Amino acid sequence: MIKIEMPNPDVVITKKNQVGEKVEAPLSSVYGFTDYNKIPRDKGGIILFSNANDELLFVGKARKLRPRVKRHFEDTVSPIKLHRDEVSKIAVCVVEDPMEREIYETYLINTLQAKYNIDKVFYK
Repeated sequence: MIKIEMPNPDVVITKKNQVGEKVEAPLSSVYGFTDYNKIPRDKGGIILFSNANDELLFVGKARKLRPRVKRHFEDTVSPIKLHRDEVSKIAVCVVEDPMEREIYETYLINTLQAKYNIDKVFYK
């Protein structure tokens, strides 16, 4: 039997609200996330989107993490396009090997039962 262990997130960013007086310029953010610079730009890996109750909403993978995370909030074809407001935490695990990314993605979708993943689901 093959044993797969979930990788620990390398970066976790959470949704932030704009604070301060109304004269301040608003934070440059996409759906409340302002720490995109913490996500590696040219590394591949796994992306986990969670809500405020730490329920896993969606698992994705990418060859380049930062642009892919941003595209999830901009694309009209993103699987989470109707649920973007629900996302309150994004965890990123750097995994360079494409085969390992595929295995981890499928494993995480099925063991943690991601709510909005419809492909690669075996638990229904």
